[in-house]
Amino acid sequence: MAEKILLDTDIGSDIDDAVCLAYLLANPDCDLLGITTVSGQPVERARLASALCIASGHDEVPTFPGAAEPLRWPVRQGEAPQAAVLDQWPHRENFPEDRAVEFLAEAISDNPGEVTLLAIGPMTNVALLFERHPETASLLKRVSLMIGRFGVEQIGARPGEWNAYCDPDAARAVFGTKPNSLRAVGLDVTTKVRMDSSEVRERFATGPLRPVLDMAEVWFSNRELITFHDPLAAVTIFDTGVCTFERGTASVETEDEAALGLTRWQPGVDGPHEVGVGVDADLFFGRYFEVFE
Repeated sequence: MAEKILLDTDIGSDIDDAVCLAYLLANPDCDLLGITTVSGQPVERARLASALCIASGHDEVPTFPGAAEPLRWPVRQGEAPQAAVLDQWPHRENFPEDRAVEFLAEAISDNPGEVTLLAIGPMTNVALLFERHPETASLLKRVSLMIGRFGVEQIGARPGEWNAYCDPDAARAVFGTKPNSLRAVGLDVTTKVRMDSSEVRERFATGPLRPVLDMAEVWFSNRELITFHDPLAAVTIFDTGVCTFERGTASVETEDEAALGLTRWQPGVDGPHEVGVGVDADLFFGRYFEVFE
């Protein structure tokens, strides 16, 4: 039976969100129930998501713009630069307003115990979901996140991983909700699955990955690599052998600006969370690209 997935994404900033969505759309074992977008310019992000859906033949996937601003701290990610490619690909223009959280709640309630909520951006929409509809936590099969760094603490200019840093209060709330199962992959493992621009241009040149390559060219204007943060979180839903996980308790710094968004980890066999501590990079890339063959 196909895995029922809800995707919450800040597609349009880092390119890995688009790389992740393309994988979900191509994966025959994925039943993508819907997409919600988060962070600045959520409508532009919804348009980008719809462009990938249409290009892959899945234009029926419901898509809803969500929260544009974090719960409390200033906006860190106000724009979606990859929206510059929208004139090159067919996409939907208009989307229901202020419906993202309600859509998530309804989809989860309609499929109790069957849905994995995959959140790969700032956690604002997910935190609002659990605040407004607390019963949904127990109705989910699993929450899978791309967030954090769970090894050695890093204090510096921006110690928090980006998704946690953009809305630390939301990240803390999500970890504090303790649904039936919560699994996170962070920089400890995601930074071990990278690809340089030349290989991306070769492997993304045709098929469903072609619009992703156009978005990637915006990304490559300032960088030479793609780190497959979000795709790793997605692939682990379908193949748990790609990563090894450790159980314990995660917490997020929300007050100290010098450590804002810092994720702290306390291992423990009775902890409510699992985090990735190792990754088989070759197996990951094999699982990722096989859905496009």
